[in-house]
Amino acid sequence: MGSSSSPSCLLTGVFLFLSVLVSAFPSVVQSGITRHYKFDVQMANVTRLCSTKSIVTVNGQFPGPRIVAREGDRVAVKVINHVPYNVTIHWHGVRQLRSGWADGPAYVTQCPIPTGRSYVYNFTIVGQRGTLFWHAHISWLRATLYGPIIILPELGVPYPFTKPYREVPVIFGEWWKADTEAIIHQALQTGGGPNVSDAYTINGLPGPLYNCSAKDTFKLKVKPGKTYLLRLINAALNNELFFSIANHTVTVVDVDGVYVKPFDAETLLISPGQTTDVLLHAKPYYPDAMFFMTARSYATGSGTFDNSTVAAVLEYQNPSRSSPAVFTKNLPLHKPTLPAFNDTSFAANFTGRLRSLATTRFPANVPQTVDRRFLFTVGLGTSPCPKNQTCQGPNGTKFSATVNNISFASPTTALLQAHFFGQSRNVYSPDFPVVPLMPFNYTGTPPNNTMVSNGTKLVVLPFNTSVELVMQDTSILGTESHPLHLHGYNFFVVGQGFGNYDPANDPAKFNLVDPAERNTVGVPAGGWVAIRFLADNPGVWFMHCHIEAHMSWGLKMAWLVLDGELPNQKLPPPPSDLPKC
Repeated sequence: MGSSSSPSCLLTGVFLFLSVLVSAFPSVVQSGITRHYKFDVQMANVTRLCSTKSIVTVNGQFPGPRIVAREGDRVAVKVINHVPYNVTIHWHGVRQLRSGWADGPAYVTQCPIPTGRSYVYNFTIVGQRGTLFWHAHISWLRATLYGPIIILPELGVPYPFTKPYREVPVIFGEWWKADTEAIIHQALQTGGGPNVSDAYTINGLPGPLYNCSAKDTFKLKVKPGKTYLLRLINAALNNELFFSIANHTVTVVDVDGVYVKPFDAETLLISPGQTTDVLLHAKPYYPDAMFFMTARSYATGSGTFDNSTVAAVLEYQNPSRSSPAVFTKNLPLHKPTLPAFNDTSFAANFTGRLRSLATTRFPANVPQTVDRRFLFTVGLGTSPCPKNQTCQGPNGTKFSATVNNISFASPTTALLQAHFFGQSRNVYSPDFPVVPLMPFNYTGTPPNNTMVSNGTKLVVLPFNTSVELVMQDTSILGTESHPLHLHGYNFFVVGQGFGNYDPANDPAKFNLVDPAERNTVGVPAGGWVAIRFLADNPGVWFMHCHIEAHMSWGLKMAWLVLDGELPNQKLPPPPSDLPKC
């Protein structure tokens, strides 16, 4: 008679086998966990620049609370609206694979959350690690409604760079003494440019270069010889920013939640909507000094802008003092030198250094063939002034902004709901032009007629279409850099240049091996950028300039990616608590 194993022995053996499997292949068996967050959107009084105002916050915090998750985790955020504004939250840069209902842009993937109501944003972090951020995606509420998203690698998977001693989010913002909702409302009424901000902020603080703000200064305290991972986020509304730390070089290791080939830089450029992870290697000795960390605008347009400078302080712990955390006061303070505000060559050189890691573990899956090619002009224009009204835009008109000369008309029904339920009639049309309808010398002398057309038009893509998109700046009302953000996707920045895109010669210079992979890219002032992506995520995906003034003027459009044939290539139905219009 053969021997038999007891149930307890069998269970022990299975447990040991699974333990070995988990330790050997953590990404195979280790499934993500669900992380729950509660966001109470509420008003709070905040004082900056010697002036107090009531702002929209999450949980009374400014900046808002951080979301922390590992690659593979599911995140569920219950957002409860206690403020007198409609609210939505966008999880900027999260791929939202088959979870477009959680993307957040108002009237694109959802109707806004009205006062007194709630909505649970439910999504899984797939194939991303690094820094992203969340922000309001309706009107100008993101001026104060924002916070970091920190995505850690899967358990057991190390960083592809030196493990930092500490990780620190550094969020750039803009501050107005006045009510930002009133500012954009007035600007849209008059047709003029909105009032510029009164200050920039680092982690919500303007710092000592502004009036009565020395006490409101972010201080980064470090130990000699240690390495710090700074998670930089540009949450400013209307300004690209140069950033530098006096007498220090940082190593860029990640942009927009994607690892890059590390490179050293003394100064960085970071556009609204972009994130950049850098390693700060503290000096090996106590330097007997403090160092400013400063940021100011990279501004290429002809309009006014906030030309002030925000400063934080890098402070070293003195190891010779008896207390373990002594930081010496009254030390010399070093200040960095930032590029000129319109230094387009620095911008081009910096972005040109970004390359995907492109390793076996972290590949750059650049589409090598292209199914659909598009050329989009991006830039400014004008709209006629209504009768019996005086307007403050160019020559008495109203400022407008376009993609392919179409200024996006926001619908009153969410585009994704209209598509999903087959009710698109009178909501949107599927005929967004694939090329400019009236070609001209885009970066040369602009046409005399700068009037725009308006519409709610989408590009429709079959599932798994490989797309190449060239975005071309125009000289209408002046050339200007435009940071374009695509929802629901990362894309590869395969080429960029100044002047007009040349379809005969420029593609030969494209990088199809290790281009940077991003969710937000700057269209160079007086130039063009080429991107590629695979349309493998069904839904309606917003694409817009992340300069909020330009977005308010209509520099936005949307892609409709159809379902695939397989069940895992289709968008599921909306959740039951999705807000109604």
